[in-house]
Amino acid sequence: MKKLYVTLLFLHAVSIVAFGSEKALECAKPLKDYLGKEICIPETIDKIVITCYGGASQEITLFNNAHLIAAQPSVSHFPQFLRLFPTLKEIPSVGSFSDVNIEELIKINPSIVFVGATSLHTNENIAEIGFSVYTLGIGRHDIASLLEELLHLGSIFHEEQKAKMLVDYWQKSLSMISQHIKNVEPKDKKRILYGVSNGKSNLEAKRNWNDEFIEAAGGINVTTEVLIKGETSLESLIVWNPDVIITTRSPSNKNNAEALRKNAALQHVNAVRTHHVYEGPVGTSWWDRPSPESILGIIWLAKILYPEETADIDLKQETLYFYATFYGYRLSDEEYADFFERHRE
Repeated sequence: MKKLYVTLLFLHAVSIVAFGSEKALECAKPLKDYLGKEICIPETIDKIVITCYGGASQEITLFNNAHLIAAQPSVSHFPQFLRLFPTLKEIPSVGSFSDVNIEELIKINPSIVFVGATSLHTNENIAEIGFSVYTLGIGRHDIASLLEELLHLGSIFHEEQKAKMLVDYWQKSLSMISQHIKNVEPKDKKRILYGVSNGKSNLEAKRNWNDEFIEAAGGINVTTEVLIKGETSLESLIVWNPDVIITTRSPSNKNNAEALRKNAALQHVNAVRTHHVYEGPVGTSWWDRPSPESILGIIWLAKILYPEETADIDLKQETLYFYATFYGYRLSDEEYADFFERHRE
């Protein structure tokens, strides 16, 4: 029955998309996606569907395409993003990752579908219908792959100059941080635990964004030597005894920075004892996860780790500049303050 349903759905898709897919497959040029696969990019893009989150919508709208997005997962938990792009508040969703409503996608008939790197089977099903499908790296990025992806998106949307300006800003900022902390002795480098959530921290056997985020700011990831993929308990946190703990701000994170500060079992952990437990800032997206503005998160972390060495780096001015230059948006003092956790100690 399942095979029959898939076959019928595919035939239904072909009948609806027959004309539209012909348009979608007219390429300006092939362009490699995150997986290194050459994708046929339509010459004209007039309708976009996004089936993933984790910075995807933020990357695409940066290139002045908010008005082309016909469907995307909800971004309601990013109020600053919706201040910049208020039309996205009412945009419907066709689902995300491996849970995509194919029939609704077909009805929209987008020029291109942006998908995430963690839902390969569903992505292949969408491509088989005849849509141009471009895979984004989202949470699997390192810095190099994120910057490469931004350049590719600039090419897709004919915004090459803006993409180059953004990548240049990243590279200059990373160099600035490196110069400011170059005299920090290896023995004085701060040891960091990143990503505690619900009492656990996700670990990967390979290098990932966590390593890049921490090391670009001059820190040491306490989980770097872990050679397994899985989860670690708060008991491991105590053993690692990090100097700094960073958590991702999320409504579902029941073990956020505030909870960790108050956890009686953690009071002798260096980070808790010295009041160095933080939630990553949130602008249009999480500053501690891959997105166009996560370079601001790296600057923020460097200033937390080495306040004396980075005293003359003005995070607020960098943020105002970033928003004015790349979003064309004048950020208010109140909006800027909302990016950061309001301490209740």
